[in-house]
Amino acid sequence: MSNTRRVLCIDGSGVILVREEPIPEVKSGQVLIEVKASLISPGTELGGVKGRRANPNPEAEPWPFGYSNAGNVLARGEGCEDIPVGARLACLGGGYALHATHAVVPRNLTEPIPDGVTYEEAASVMLSTTALHAIRRGEVSVCENVLVIGLGVVGQFCVQWARLGGAHVVAWDRYPLRLQVAKKVGAELVVNVAAEDPVAATESFTRGYGVDCAIMAFGGDGNEAFRQILQCMKLAPDTHYMGNVVVVGGASLNQTLAAAVGNIDVRSSARPGPGYHDEAWEHGQSYPPVFVPWTTKRNMEESLRLTAEGRLDVDSLITDRVSLNDAPAACDKLIDHPDQALGVVVLP
Repeated sequence: MSNTRRVLCIDGSGVILVREEPIPEVKSGQVLIEVKASLISPGTELGGVKGRRANPNPEAEPWPFGYSNAGNVLARGEGCEDIPVGARLACLGGGYALHATHAVVPRNLTEPIPDGVTYEEAASVMLSTTALHAIRRGEVSVCENVLVIGLGVVGQFCVQWARLGGAHVVAWDRYPLRLQVAKKVGAELVVNVAAEDPVAATESFTRGYGVDCAIMAFGGDGNEAFRQILQCMKLAPDTHYMGNVVVVGGASLNQTLAAAVGNIDVRSSARPGPGYHDEAWEHGQSYPPVFVPWTTKRNMEESLRLTAEGRLDVDSLITDRVSLNDAPAACDKLIDHPDQALGVVVLP
C-alpha cells in the first residue's frame, strides 16, 4: 500500500484542488479507512470559499476538507482490535472523514454499515445525524406542524426525520430542484419563496393551528426568514407567539427578544450529537447511556439503520457522482449554481 493519499483541499485564494500528502499515522483509538465514497456539504464546507476568493491569502497552506465518508478498514490502532480489517464503516468528523483516498478516523466517529446500504448512502452520515440532532433539539412530537426553511442536504434530512416522527411538514426554498426533492422525500407542502407568499401558504397548511417547530437549515442573513417564521408560529390569546425555532444552518440573527417575540424558544443545534469534539470520547471513552442516550455514535447507528430499512431516503438526495479529479469542478458547481445540484458524492 502507498504511504501517501490524495485529498481535496481549498487553498488561501479559494481555489479547490487535489493534492498528494502522507497518510497520517494511525494512533491509539483510530482506524485507517480506504475511502469508497464521501459526500460534500454545500453549506459548512464550501460556505467560506467566496470569502477566500474575495480576500485571498496566497501564503496560506491548502486546507484538506470533508467530514462525512465511508469505506473499508485497512489498519487499526491500539484499542480497536475488535473492529475487523475489511469492515465497512461510515465515518464522520472534521479533519478526519475527508474527501480523500484514505482517512484516519477515531473509532467512536465510525459505525458499521448495515447490509443493503451502499457506500454512497453511508457517506451521508454526518449530515443525516446532524439533522436528527436538530429535530431532537426541536422536541418535535407526533402530528405537530413543522416548518423547514432551506432545503440543502441537512434540510432535506430534517424533512425526513420530522415525517418519520409523525409530524406534518411544510418546506420552503427558492430552488425548484430542492423543492421537488423535498416533496419526494416527505414534505406535504413545498413553497417557493421566490414565487408565492410563504406565510399565507403555511397558515393554510396548518389549518389555523400554527407552526409548532421551525428549522432554519441555511446560513447567512436569517432576519427576514425569522420575521416570516414568527408570523407562522402558534399565537396565544394574549398575543404571544409560542413554539420552538431551531437554527441548524448557521444563520445569523439580529433580533430583539422577550416581548418582541413572545414565548418563542430559539435553539441552536450544533454538531451531530454529544461526544463530537470531545477527543477522549471520540477515541473510545464512553458516556453513561442512561444519562446521555443519544450520542453522536448512536445517532449514526439510527441513521444507518433507518436507511437500511428503507425509511430514510438518501439516494433521492444525490444529484451528482464524481471522481476525486472532477471534485473541484463539482464544488464550483455547488457554489456558483446551487439550483443545479444538491447531494454531490465523491468516488475516489
